[in-house]
Amino acid sequence: MNSRKITLQFAVITALVLMLAFSRLLPHPFNFSPVAALALFGGARYKSRFTAYLIPITAVWISDLFLNYTFFGRLVIFYDGAFFTYLAFALIVVLGSFALRKFSAGRLLIASLSASVIFFLVSNFGVWLYGGLYPPTGGGLAACYAAAIPFFRNTLAGDLVYGFAIFYLYELAASRIPALKTA
Repeated sequence: MNSRKITLQFAVITALVLMLAFSRLLPHPFNFSPVAALALFGGARYKSRFTAYLIPITAVWISDLFLNYTFFGRLVIFYDGAFFTYLAFALIVVLGSFALRKFSAGRLLIASLSASVIFFLVSNFGVWLYGGLYPPTGGGLAACYAAAIPFFRNTLAGDLVYGFAIFYLYELAASRIPALKTA
């Protein structure tokens, strides 16, 4: 019975992560994205640490392949600065695995806000370092962060909306399907 519970949990968690990743392909405002939410959710809900990183980051990478093809008009496996974007996702998985093992609205709020800040700082550092848009100086880094501020509002909104939606959707499902309850 226990292996069935784990299998059902794994299947439902993975389906939700994939659903979030592929919802990125739908039209949406810039940076209003489910990516931090799926990283937090994967980190919090997968029992295996390896799986917590592998499935969310792979799902984002696959959806990135589609988005990159649309943007560049050709298959782009990794874009310049992708390392920093995926590093930010990995850090958000770590955050989810520590901050959200015990779920509460307050913890989710703090984790979602923290995920937004992590993504902002790490990904824009990558833009500054590899994007060629800003000089490699402290002033260039400051200009890069300043230019990204208008997008941060949508990052915050997406992280909060998707984060609360996915965690509460799972909690609702777990209240109706006992096999989804976490130990």
